Amino acid sequence: MSRLLLHRLGGLLTTLFLSSLVIFGSLYLAPGSPENVLFGNRTPTAAARAAVRHRLHLDQPLPVRYWDWLTGALRGDLGTSMVTGQPVADRVGSGLTTTLLLVLLASLLVVVLGLGLGLLGALRPGRVDAAVSAVNAVSVSVPPFVAATVLISLFAVRLGWLPASGRGNGLDGLILPAVALALLSCGFLAQVTRNAVREQLGREHVQTAVARGLPRAAVLRSHVLRNALPPIVTAVGLLVAGMFASTLVVESAFAVPGIGQLTIQSVAQKDFPVVQAVALLLVAAFVVCNAASDLVQALVDPRLRTAGRTA
Repeated sequence: MSRLLLHRLGGLLTTLFLSSLVIFGSLYLAPGSPENVLFGNRTPTAAARAAVRHRLHLDQPLPVRYWDWLTGALRGDLGTSMVTGQPVADRVGSGLTTTLLLVLLASLLVVVLGLGLGLLGALRPGRVDAAVSAVNAVSVSVPPFVAATVLISLFAVRLGWLPASGRGNGLDGLILPAVALALLSCGFLAQVTRNAVREQLGREHVQTAVARGLPRAAVLRSHVLRNALPPIVTAVGLLVAGMFASTLVVESAFAVPGIGQLTIQSVAQKDFPVVQAVALLLVAAFVVCNAASDLVQALVDPRLRTAGRTA
């Protein structure tokens, strides 16, 4: 298990390093120059432009700028916003808690509803399974921005049960965004769960256990669900990781003050340091979620731990 953990950690660090290269280079090698954001429509003198470029370290070679940015990020210094002059860490940190809470609520909805619907469809063939499959098909076909529009129109405007924007009082403002964020993932996880459980129910050793008169609950727990967990865990890891990217749409639709909305604003304002920091955080979240998924699979599937020892 320790070998597998070290292997996943090495892969995580390598992915983050390569991603940092791509993120930094793609922004600073794009057409235009970052100092133009500060001047706007004004035409600066050569001296003013040179002074700004020196202050932003744009007069240094690109590898030097990247090294300074990377070592600063490792120390927690993500630079300074080109628009507000605030430390990037402060701007990102103020919205990070909100985004993490939103993703956590959405993940709970996905796990509870996705697993519940998937098990219901797998264990109740016939009309129940057909109804669950229909619900899953509708769920996976609704993009987050469409779900956001429908939820706002119904529960905020027409019924007035929940706020249409912001965080509201406590968690009230995050309920509708969490539902919009989780809707598509619920259907996908339900379908994966249904297929995995159905496959295990058809296995010979499960049929033998049922024929021997073992309690149905014990068979489901020990033989069906345990062996069906690996694909389900993989799906959960991918879906939770993808939610961080989907917050860009959902937070903008509901005006939730998280890093998703901050990213949209920073891209529109061409605030390069903030965009770099958020992009790196999104990549880190995706990689960490996938690594956690691999480790959970290793805990529930001894074959993966054996593969890790022999690798």
